[in-house]
Formats: sequence, C-alpha cells, structure tokens
Amino acid sequence: MEPAALLVVDVQKDFCTGGTLAVPRGDRVVAVLNRLVGSFDRRGALVLASRDWHPAETAHFRDAGGAWPPHCIAGSDGAAFHDDLNLPEGTVVVSKGIGPTEDGYSAFDGRTDAGLPLLEALQQRQVIRLYVGGLATDYCVKHSVLDALGHGFEVTVLIDAIAAGDLSPGDGAAALEAMAAAGARLTRSDAIEV
Repeated sequence: MEPAALLVVDVQKDFCTGGTLAVPRGDRVVAVLNRLVGSFDRRGALVLASRDWHPAETAHFRDAGGAWPPHCIAGSDGAAFHDDLNLPEGTVVVSKGIGPTEDGYSAFDGRTDAGLPLLEALQQRQVIRLYVGGLATDYCVKHSVLDALGHGFEVTVLIDAIAAGDLSPGDGAAALEAMAAAGARLTRSDAIEV
C-alpha cells in the first residue's frame, strides 16, 4: 500500500453526547475509529487527530456574531478528545480554529504541536492517501476532505466512522454527495486493507 495516513477529525467531548455542540450519534464513531487507529498504528502508518482549539472569545461563537455556541475552548474539558478514543503514542495532533477570527472547519487550517501546517506534516511523511473519519460529516469532515482533494491527496471517507450534525435535514447526505463528486471514495471501514 502506498504511504497512507488516518485522519481522525474532531472526536472531542463537546461534539459527543453531553457536549455543548453534540452531534447526533457522534459517540458511535469511537469504536470504529479505535479499530482503525489500532490497525494503522500496528503497521507503522501515521495517525493524525484534529481538534477545534478555540479561544474563549472568537468571532466563531454566536455571542461575537458567529454561528455557534461556545465549544471546544482551548484547555477545557469539552475540548478534550472523547474519553474512549484510544490514540496511540506518536499521534500527530492538529489544532485548528485557534485565532480569534478563525473558524477552522478544515484540518488543513490547523497546525501540529510542532507548529507545522497539516499539509507540510503530510508532505514530510510522503503521504499520498488519507483515510478520514470523525465529526461532523457536514462540517469539519467535509471541509477537511475537500481541502485534501484540492491538495492532490487520494481520499477515502469511512462512512461508518462519521456522523452528521444535520442541522437541516439532509445536510449529511449532501456532504457525502459533495465529497464523492469532488473525487473522494466512500466506503465502510471493513472494506479497506490496512
């Protein structure tokens, strides 16, 4: 298999049951992602995990004119990864939405703990294929996938490892259609070989 990486998008407490911006059925992605993370880690493939890491005051939040209630404030419990998500040592964490005017929908808007843009981190590892799962299908997953395709990566969206916010009915389905139309492969996790 060509150099591949797994990108786990925003599986954070605030996007899961009980969180301030919970995605319906968001918790169900954790078990699937844990199996995938284990497979990628065992073969020495790169595992990345993006996270919203917002300042307490940001134009992204409703009280400053943005679209969303406060969520995933840097350092808060809600910004932590889901308690049951098993990220191995060596996982590259990508923080996004860190500036007061940044939305940070795409993981490609973020930087690693070493300060590298995600694109540069992937290029350093010579990754050409990305497998993507996480939250939410119709926002950060979609934006990350479309950006990855725009940068020339081959992208597989793991449809049993994502969940949609569906603020408007059908948003998740429309996001899947948009990703497929842009060139992403949509498949179940048990159909890939890692």
